Amino acid sequence: MKKINAVITGIGGYVPDYILDNEEMSTIVDTSDAWIMERIGVKTRHILKPEQGSGTSYMMIRAVNQLLRKTGVDPHSVELIICATTTPDYHFPSTASIVIEACGLKNAFGYDMEAACAGFLYGLETAASYIRSGRYKRVILCGGDHMSSMTNYTDRNSCPIFGDGAACVMLEATTEEIGLLDGYYRTNGIGLDNLRMKAGGSAKMPTHETVDNNEHTVYQEGRAVYKHAVLNMSSAVKIVAGRNGLSSENINWLVPHQANINIEVSVASRVGLPEEQVMVNIDHMANTSGGTLPLCLWEYEPLLKKGDKIVFTAFGAGFTWGASYMVWGYDGAAEAAKEPADFYKEGEITREEWYAKRAKAREVENK
Repeated sequence: MKKINAVITGIGGYVPDYILDNEEMSTIVDTSDAWIMERIGVKTRHILKPEQGSGTSYMMIRAVNQLLRKTGVDPHSVELIICATTTPDYHFPSTASIVIEACGLKNAFGYDMEAACAGFLYGLETAASYIRSGRYKRVILCGGDHMSSMTNYTDRNSCPIFGDGAACVMLEATTEEIGLLDGYYRTNGIGLDNLRMKAGGSAKMPTHETVDNNEHTVYQEGRAVYKHAVLNMSSAVKIVAGRNGLSSENINWLVPHQANINIEVSVASRVGLPEEQVMVNIDHMANTSGGTLPLCLWEYEPLLKKGDKIVFTAFGAGFTWGASYMVWGYDGAAEAAKEPADFYKEGEITREEWYAKRAKAREVENK
């Protein structure tokens, strides 16, 4: 009997229409475009406004519906949905339950998982394990966050970092030598004081004082997080690469968590990968936490080819981090062409033109 593995067979995504650029950000807090670009590398970020929709589920529902349209999959054939998010709609019920109802996934069970910015990375291993067991054949994994709902817009060091968005992937069973082949994941818990929301949980319940003190927003000690992120992401990539015979010569793509452009550059440099082999969208997406990895796949889908060797890495609060190795399962250009606009043809368009056309296609679709 051939070994069963899990492979991604489709991608869906969604980002809100409203774009908060650095010029407008400088009217909210004491900052500038030059300051933000030098330290973080973010030019614009998408923000979910209350008049458009509310909650992480709003974005995940649209991502899942796009995925179902593109793949042509019967919603009743989906057996499980996992939503990796730090910003669930409610403490309970789960965001997954809201997505299941809205998307008509009548035969699926689902739940949320929270590993901060490493949530989607952990979710890949979790979803793949369900499929490898032989019990389930079709799983949807969502990753996304409504980061503006917990951003302190009086903190010039943290508020330019974050944006809103969500994306999802379909994982299915395969007996080919493709899909998620290896992973290295760690949690050490030493980062509690460096990156957290100070109040709102059972350890420190909401009060007028916690609200007045902005303790329901992201608190981050940037230097400490930066140091741990670079060291741990680089180490995880090297471990996965080493035990799978991977190097800059045969890795097609590195997909790093989009936390800070300087972190991404440092990680790529430490593992010896050139810029053109690294997926980057932080400049126009910002840090969407659990959404950064799948949103990279969503945007870069037209460039992906069956057999591409991809390494994912992420780092989040806790601390949580890791890396995984995947062999891509389909030619992305054909799938991406199913979207509303024909924005990409291999060999006929530059990367910059592709980005511009893709942005226009998203505007059409989001309307």
